[in-house]
Amino acid sequence: MEPSVFPQKASEKNHIRFSINKKILILSAAIVLPFLIFVAVLLVSMTRYNRRFDKIVGNMTIANNYNLNFKEEMDESLYKLVVGYVDYEEISENGSLKDPYALIGELRGEFTTLRDITTETESRLWLESLLRNIDTLEKRVDDIMENIRIGGRYDENIEELDNNIYILTELIQDNIQYYIYYQTKSMEAVTTDLNRQIHNFVIACGLLGMVLLVLTVLVTYLITADILRPIKVLYDATQRVSQGDLSARADVASRDEIEILARGFNDMAGNLQLLVQRTKEDEQKLRKLDLRLLQEQINPHFLYNTLDTIVWLIEDNKADEAVNMVVTLSNFFRLVLSRGRELISLREEEQHIRSYLEIQEMRYHDILEYDIRIDPALYDYQILKLTLQPLVENALYHGIKYKRAKGYIRVSGEKEGDVLRLSVRDDGVGMDERELEQLRREIRRPCRETEKGFGLANVNERIRMYFGPEYGMEIQSQKGGGTVVNLTIPAVKEETEPAGIGKR
Repeated sequence: MEPSVFPQKASEKNHIRFSINKKILILSAAIVLPFLIFVAVLLVSMTRYNRRFDKIVGNMTIANNYNLNFKEEMDESLYKLVVGYVDYEEISENGSLKDPYALIGELRGEFTTLRDITTETESRLWLESLLRNIDTLEKRVDDIMENIRIGGRYDENIEELDNNIYILTELIQDNIQYYIYYQTKSMEAVTTDLNRQIHNFVIACGLLGMVLLVLTVLVTYLITADILRPIKVLYDATQRVSQGDLSARADVASRDEIEILARGFNDMAGNLQLLVQRTKEDEQKLRKLDLRLLQEQINPHFLYNTLDTIVWLIEDNKADEAVNMVVTLSNFFRLVLSRGRELISLREEEQHIRSYLEIQEMRYHDILEYDIRIDPALYDYQILKLTLQPLVENALYHGIKYKRAKGYIRVSGEKEGDVLRLSVRDDGVGMDERELEQLRREIRRPCRETEKGFGLANVNERIRMYFGPEYGMEIQSQKGGGTVVNLTIPAVKEETEPAGIGKR
């Protein structure tokens, strides 16, 4: 006997061998299985409907017991208490009378339970009405018992019985009867639904018999297709890999040599994909670390200037303003750190730029005005940390300061479909066409290679790296007419992974 071309243990060989006879047996089982499923579904449905039916009958039995006895027992007991036939302390010893409070408590307990387990709307409405009437009845009983305790109010108690107690017990009895009525309707609906299910089952069995006739004709075709299908799957997968799609896999479970070949192919493709992915991730991680390092270089100059301002305020005996600036600076850097997170909420980013502008307004109060208009509905959406602050800083230092007059910065944001559009606008000196085009080229380059507009390039590159090349920055400007920087990012909320980014 020639050795197998696929080296394998004897146990593995037995595992992968799957004869045509076994495939035919499996196909036969697949033909019978639908019948078994239909029978199981019918049994489950009948069991479920039987439970619903028993539940409704139980509820009606409880309600019917109180419908027959409650009004008579309550009316008689209260009447005999009012006329002095029996004292309240002796009522529990009288075999023919019931404690009114015990009757009310028992009735409330039973029908509260019924309300909690009843799902039909009409039945629940009548139960809730009944419980409200029970509460009112209890208050009227309280009035009668108080009158009995005080004494000398026989006429008032008789009037209370006639005008309130008897009417309320009648209403409670009506509520119970309506509840029984709607439960009866529910029982009819259950019966109708069960009959419909049985009718549908009979039709389905007839259709299934017709389908089985067709399946018998297709048995030969299915067996042949079962042999050729794994070869076709493996061929398609190799074609996709040859075209550069390393995610292609051959999903073969034929229990033969083709399956072993497909497993080897899948392992090879998976290893190739893993190597390529790891290489890309390593490059991206290095790039992100580089960007974060460059990003931190933005902060020292601002910090030095702010500390200088705080010293100047203290020397000028403006202690309150110095304290406010220290608090604002603390908030600013707390938001910069953001517990090491790259993505923060738009609410935090707004707080960050607001702290920044408050600090700068103290230094440049003669030339700076600002306005932040971001819809609070957008606060829970995520944004890269330090996205808007470099834009605001650029507007101040390159737009407003060179204007040498009062300047205005406006930050706004809105949601359009699945994206957020954020804007930083200033009325500073602006740029001519040549300067604007040069800046646009610079922000499209890697930020460490830029000669101008480092902060803007940093923001643009981080957005494109995290969210994709379809997002980023656009700049519009006019000499003497100010500058507008527009950002487009995907509208994602917390715990939502941005496109193209894996969890690290």
